[in-house]
Amino acid sequence: MKPLLLFAVLACVSWSSLPQDSSKTQGDTINLSVGNGDVQVPIISDSILEYESFRKTISVSKKNNNLEKLAHTYVDLAQWHEKHTVLDSSIAYLKKAIALYKEQRLNKKLAETYLLLKANYGSTAAYERASKAVYDALAIYEEMQDQQGIAKCYTSIGDLFYYSNRYSEGAEYCKKAIAIQKEYGYEKDIALSYRRLAENQLFLSSLEESLQNMNKAIQTYKKVGETGAPLLACYNGRGNIYKYLEEYDKAIANYNLCYDGAKKMGLEQYMMPPTANIGHVYLLQGNYAEALPYNLKAIEIMKRTGNTKNLWENYMHVSNIYRELGDYKNALEYHELYEKGHSDYLTSITSRVESEAHVKYETAKKTIEIGQQKNKIEQQKKIQTLYISLATLLAIILFGMYFTIKNIRKKRKALSLLNAELDTKNKQNELLLKEIHHRVKNNLEMVKSLIALQSAQLTDKASKEAMLASQNRVQSMGIIHQKLYQGTNLGAIEMKDYFINLSEGVLDTFNAEDKVKIECAMEKLNLDVDTAVPIGLIVNELLTNALKYAFPKGSKGKINITLEEENNDLKLKVSDNGIGKTEGTAPKGTGFGTQLIQLLTQQLNGTLSEEHKKGTTVFFTFKNYKVA
Repeated sequence: MKPLLLFAVLACVSWSSLPQDSSKTQGDTINLSVGNGDVQVPIISDSILEYESFRKTISVSKKNNNLEKLAHTYVDLAQWHEKHTVLDSSIAYLKKAIALYKEQRLNKKLAETYLLLKANYGSTAAYERASKAVYDALAIYEEMQDQQGIAKCYTSIGDLFYYSNRYSEGAEYCKKAIAIQKEYGYEKDIALSYRRLAENQLFLSSLEESLQNMNKAIQTYKKVGETGAPLLACYNGRGNIYKYLEEYDKAIANYNLCYDGAKKMGLEQYMMPPTANIGHVYLLQGNYAEALPYNLKAIEIMKRTGNTKNLWENYMHVSNIYRELGDYKNALEYHELYEKGHSDYLTSITSRVESEAHVKYETAKKTIEIGQQKNKIEQQKKIQTLYISLATLLAIILFGMYFTIKNIRKKRKALSLLNAELDTKNKQNELLLKEIHHRVKNNLEMVKSLIALQSAQLTDKASKEAMLASQNRVQSMGIIHQKLYQGTNLGAIEMKDYFINLSEGVLDTFNAEDKVKIECAMEKLNLDVDTAVPIGLIVNELLTNALKYAFPKGSKGKINITLEEENNDLKLKVSDNGIGKTEGTAPKGTGFGTQLIQLLTQQLNGTLSEEHKKGTTVFFTFKNYKVA
């Protein structure tokens, strides 16, 4: 996986240092001094006096047994530590306040404190704990029918989905929050919701909508008189949007607004995001010597403030810069730091794809009754363990492939700005990238073989079928990488040829070459890799289901696949002339394949429908797609 992880790059760095905010890009200011020492933000005497006041209040409250006052002071002290970026202490004091609010049944204060705890956990990349905190708050607000609190929780959930790379779901939660806030006139709250919506839309190819909503957030904050960190975060976010629009002067101007405001307020942790982001702009422009001090300064600030959840991204940028400058010793040193950090990041992303808190909340809300015999429960546990392992494997591969392609595209765009000498380097890089795709394809073949070996040792029918399905999914992704290293365009897949190769592989798996014929009645169509991968996995699942259930006892039949553009939509149809589906019959199999199809359809902002006449036909309409 090392060649894969080397190029598994996200296009931007996070606004991770803001305790109440989190976003995926950073920035810098032109006025930043790099060579003459650290940016020092001392704790001024007034702040020390404030701290001592809190300590005295705690002592008096304990003496008088004033538990409510004691809890309030713990919250104040937690926010004091958050302001000075001592997040561990902030979390500890919030937990003390929560315990006291629970004891006194002060539910509104309890819910508010849960949201503060969520912000602190988010700043330290403890996303599962952050998720639990926000869903605990939501349960309380819903019981109280507190619409303002419910909307705040929706906005926070939108933020959590953002960090799970589930941008469509994140945007929907933000829209739900905005609807409530508009109805009840919560102007300050709606500004944050507009910002969160804009951040999710940034990664949904909705740049103009993202810019409009970020401007709404800025205008609303100014209207209510907000001049602090929330407004600074919006300037940084707007800079990110302009960066993606390739309007680099506007991007830098907004990053400077963020940096200068943070410097004026003496908040060093807020200087880090614009510091890193302006360095990233220079990197995109190929100005490596100018980019280096900004990225090094961002690393320095992150280490000093203890807010290191996206430190690996800056290591990656610095490694790439040193490589371009010919300093291979430092490039290797920072690449090793990046690999370790990125590996930890992938692990954290995989573990939070389905938050335990979210599952518990939905389960409690729907009151699902579970009653099964002991032997069935044990069998399900074994199968679930197998599914979790396979899902984790697939998630790591999918994320790695996504990050790889993102970095390839950004790298090629940056190199296109260079002179003829760098054009030669670009050609060399393309050869290297082809080799990487070749190695990834070989690794996937190895994974497929290992799954096949494990499958041969299983006796449970459901487990064997699950393993077979996993083989086909891995095979589907392996064909993608084979097409990439064999083709001339590293970012495009010709779908008709891909479907033919995929069909041959699936037929071979089920030994159905002489029984079932698969036809691709479509014109040649080149799709971007980000679109081709999920569509390929969808078709793989449908072919697998058809061969398993539509043609019983070795009966012969035919499957048709079509994919075409129509009225700015991408239309996919997969049909068979098998036995069809009986109305009211429960779906066969484990349901994992169906869930995977639904998730991938949602990723492409698509819709799905079925028709059961003389077989089964499944129709898809995708709105979020890219033609290469």
